[in-house]
Amino acid sequence: MPQVVCLAGLSRNGRDFTDLAEALAVDGFEVTAMDYRGRGLSERDADWRNYSIEREADDIDCGLDALGISRAVVIGTSRGGLHAMLLALRASDRIAGIVLNDIGPTIERNGLHRLAGTIGHTMDAPDWPSAAARLRETLAPQFPGLDAAGWERFARQLYVETPDGLRLDYDATLRNTVADLDAGTELPDFWPVFDAIRTTPLLALRGAHSDLLSEKTLAEMLRRHPDAQALTVDDEGHAPLLWDRETQGAILDFACRCAEDAG
Repeated sequence: MPQVVCLAGLSRNGRDFTDLAEALAVDGFEVTAMDYRGRGLSERDADWRNYSIEREADDIDCGLDALGISRAVVIGTSRGGLHAMLLALRASDRIAGIVLNDIGPTIERNGLHRLAGTIGHTMDAPDWPSAAARLRETLAPQFPGLDAAGWERFARQLYVETPDGLRLDYDATLRNTVADLDAGTELPDFWPVFDAIRTTPLLALRGAHSDLLSEKTLAEMLRRHPDAQALTVDDEGHAPLLWDRETQGAILDFACRCAEDAG
């Protein structure tokens, strides 16, 4: 059975991929969504320094080994896309194709600052309408098309019920990983990684309102990669929610092509 592995964003979890996984499963794909340590169903780490790209990469490799996944299409949202590129670099035989969801080799500083300013702050909400309203207050420019039901649906991906009410489903100490980010911080350059994996089939998604992946970066990605496809998701920003049929259809078509090419 064709395998798909989903890797979430910095403070996100596997629930971001529920609707997409259900759509892919209809066509015979087996979908695995990983929660990094400190997020979702994974245990919290006593040392926040272990919430690093390097440690997470080791965890991903161990997870793939434990599950017996030898080759897969990898769908990476934001930070998960960085992991997807790094995985293709260190183990190209494991990657049938990559879907980068609103992430590229250049990360826009303004978008990164926006994320850093919210992660690990105001973790709790008394009820679902309040959680939805809080998301709308901070993310409305990124998702202008969401209605009230959409915001609550979004909230249910990010929050979890606890005995004390709702809480964002990640370790609040994750904020320490971005606490030192300022205007002078040197951001990682992923172009050498991207260029090194240019033979890996690629589908690049960009939210039309994204402040993390620019149109300029997406255009350069397509110029450098000889076999890349791209889709801009209207009315969404960082990162596309993967709920709509057009986006799901594009991912399904890409995954099917990768599965066929893999034999």
